[in-house]
Amino acid sequence: MENIRLTKKDVFSKELTKRVNEYLKNHNIKKFGNWKIFLKVPVLFSVFFLPYFLMVFGVIENVWIMWLMTAIMGIGMSGIGFTVMHDANHGAFSRFKWINTILSYTMEMLGGNSINWRIQHNVLHHSYTNVHELDEDIQPPAILRFSPNEEKKKIHKYQVYYAWFLYGLMTLSWMTTKDFKQLIRYKKKGLLATQNVTLRRAIIQLIISKVIYYGYILVIPMIFMNLAWWQVLIGFATMHFVCGTILAYVFQIAHVVPETEFHTIDTYKSDNQEESWAKHQLQTTANFARKNPLVTWYVGGLNFQIEHHLFPDISHVHYPKLSPIIEKTAKEYGVPYNYFKTFTGAIFAHHRLLNRLGKK
Repeated sequence: MENIRLTKKDVFSKELTKRVNEYLKNHNIKKFGNWKIFLKVPVLFSVFFLPYFLMVFGVIENVWIMWLMTAIMGIGMSGIGFTVMHDANHGAFSRFKWINTILSYTMEMLGGNSINWRIQHNVLHHSYTNVHELDEDIQPPAILRFSPNEEKKKIHKYQVYYAWFLYGLMTLSWMTTKDFKQLIRYKKKGLLATQNVTLRRAIIQLIISKVIYYGYILVIPMIFMNLAWWQVLIGFATMHFVCGTILAYVFQIAHVVPETEFHTIDTYKSDNQEESWAKHQLQTTANFARKNPLVTWYVGGLNFQIEHHLFPDISHVHYPKLSPIIEKTAKEYGVPYNYFKTFTGAIFAHHRLLNRLGKK
């Protein structure tokens, strides 16, 4: 793939980096996670695994309560993805590389694939945010339209009504065919090389992880739980629907809202060239619910999406303190700093854009 990423040599980027580094140095703060992020591991793993073990060992046998437990597992699943897996795959969870490596495999534990994640998210999304045909996060199935640069179809007129349902199917797609298709596509594009892995090794790792995942999440419950196979599948689908819905909304409201910009490859390459990398991140990204500590804790600081895109190698536990610095610097240089006061406000904004993209 052609490397068209803009550099960080402009004055705005330099000043941002300087001020953030000064803050970290003056407060003796390392860019990695601290005790706050380590505390999240047992808490969120408990939200995911405790309901699982309570059901498998027969502590909970009521069908309706078990169904509720699968929804809680979906909440824990997305929480682990936001706060543990995400920082680990960015190398920001711990200063020890081996800890980041181990925790990056929580993606496999949840049924996904860490290699695909790092390519789609770290390489493509962070490098080419909201750039048509390069950022796969704004390239959903054909019945959804996230960018004005995408071809409009008649069915898009109704996407504002059915998008939420497709969001719930997102992680179910990962579980089945998407991971395999992505690996093959990334091999053809030469992107597997960015992870120093061969297609053969990646496929073997993917197959092994899928066997283990389906073994503990489906086979064991079907054997040990007093439920019919189809009831287990309903619980499995419920867990993923809850997780997929939460994940999709958190990531989409950070980029697919009326306030953010969308680019083509040509406009991305020609727009100020070496003076616009940081500016591009601010133009295509939005924060939400910055003053809500519960949201910040649960989504792993991804409500500070601007800070994350500018400094992805800094752990999310530091974003609330960095946010005022970045916002002030952006205003000084006349760069937009998009944010929504509430989580629900950002969701409504996202649906307004879905409606607009469906009509124009």
